[in-house]
Amino acid sequence: MEDSNSREIVESEMESMDLRSQESTDQVELESELPPEKEVITDDWRDAINKVVPAVVVLQTTACRSFDTELPSSGSATGFVVDKNRGIILTNRHVVKPGPVVARAIFVNNEEIPVYPIYRDPVHDFGFFRYDPSAIQFHKYEEIPLAPEAASVGLEIRVIGNDSCEKVSILAGTLARLDRNAPTYRRDGYNDFNTFYMQAASGTKRGSSGSPVIDKQGRAVALNAGGSVSSSSAFYLHLERVVRALAFLQKSKDACKNKWEAVSIPRGTLQVTFLHKGFDETRRLGLPNETEQMVRQASAPGETGMLVVDSVVPCGPADRQLESGDVLVRVNGEVTTQFLKLEALLDDSVGKKIELQIERGGTSLTVNIVVQDLHSITPDCFLEVSGAVIHCLSYQQARNFCFQCGLVYVSDPGYMLSRAGIPRHAIIKKFANDEISQLEDVISVLSKLCRGDRVPLEYISYKDRHRRKVCITCADVQRDIACTVFFWLRRFKISEEL
Repeated sequence: MEDSNSREIVESEMESMDLRSQESTDQVELESELPPEKEVITDDWRDAINKVVPAVVVLQTTACRSFDTELPSSGSATGFVVDKNRGIILTNRHVVKPGPVVARAIFVNNEEIPVYPIYRDPVHDFGFFRYDPSAIQFHKYEEIPLAPEAASVGLEIRVIGNDSCEKVSILAGTLARLDRNAPTYRRDGYNDFNTFYMQAASGTKRGSSGSPVIDKQGRAVALNAGGSVSSSSAFYLHLERVVRALAFLQKSKDACKNKWEAVSIPRGTLQVTFLHKGFDETRRLGLPNETEQMVRQASAPGETGMLVVDSVVPCGPADRQLESGDVLVRVNGEVTTQFLKLEALLDDSVGKKIELQIERGGTSLTVNIVVQDLHSITPDCFLEVSGAVIHCLSYQQARNFCFQCGLVYVSDPGYMLSRAGIPRHAIIKKFANDEISQLEDVISVLSKLCRGDRVPLEYISYKDRHRRKVCITCADVQRDIACTVFFWLRRFKISEEL
């Protein structure tokens, strides 16, 4: 496995392929003399590509507000139809965005339709848009089946999407790894974790986010997510949890018949980041030889390591129970060395207590932890006042900044707060001498202020977490009922997208 301390600068992408000029007559004649199996391979890819391309769409998105890990922005990416009858498009989470977004899908025949977010995973880099299938009047296409079980080292693949904003770019590659730790994107932004990624040298770039990674049968075996800026390495998300989420969406749509409702997809968390470490590294962390031999025998053939605690979010379920460097041995009595198995156990145990056996410096310990609902610490509302966007601190940013979830977080200082010198990512602790612990406290203070009131605001920053800073804020609000209603309408704007 790779060193857990290594950090890579990667960017969201999709790859492109140069269009080749028409071959000369002599070249065509030489190609016809190739062995029959070579011609069969070419025909296989041609059939697969012809089937897949009509289901791949260009997604043009505009993030209307700064929210959580994302800034206001517009751009293009890729998605593909995974359910034609219900109208579901799969893409990346960083394309769907964690906050308000306006988006359109453009099919290969240039038909355009509006799409609306129905689910974005709180941790992993996938999300879904919905659209009205009846709005497609002239285009013939079929959904792309998901086949996570088909991924294997050495599998020849094609990535089809909007690479470098070139519609229907096709890049070739071969899966080289299935067990790469999740890539690191930004210190103060979105990062995937607690999962493996696939790796191939397909050289994907910006615009290819959300592209299907297909095999010769036209099945999606992975979801393109990112790539290295200094090499041709591209990183793909495994699809097992995507398939699970899609099944929940399909079941919900069938139950609601004519309309989409908010879907509850069980997601559990301990607020702990794990990394997969090789057995040599776990031995250096104090794993006894007898424990290693037991794990090797109980695991699937070819197992190369174990899960090790990398970080624990303060005040989370596992705070003061797990520590960095703890080696996970068992969960509820089962030897657990893979992310997928651990996540399945957590998702099936929301609100329940689970038993973890760990090795800490050569000492075996057993801890019992209650699994938290991951959606309960994922903000789905915000307060906007004088251009400032304020909401609860998400699990993503709490993990990045080593703060507890739920603190009052400044996603965008806007006019009022920036004029007072309050930066983005600030955590508000006091406002007008009132303690601030949740978003409702800020709304309560603002509703009491008159336009022009000057009040103190106390905050901390992740760059200087041990020192509180105080500034004077000039209230740019009006003390009336309409102002309070405006605040709460903004709170529910994201939910209304459904």
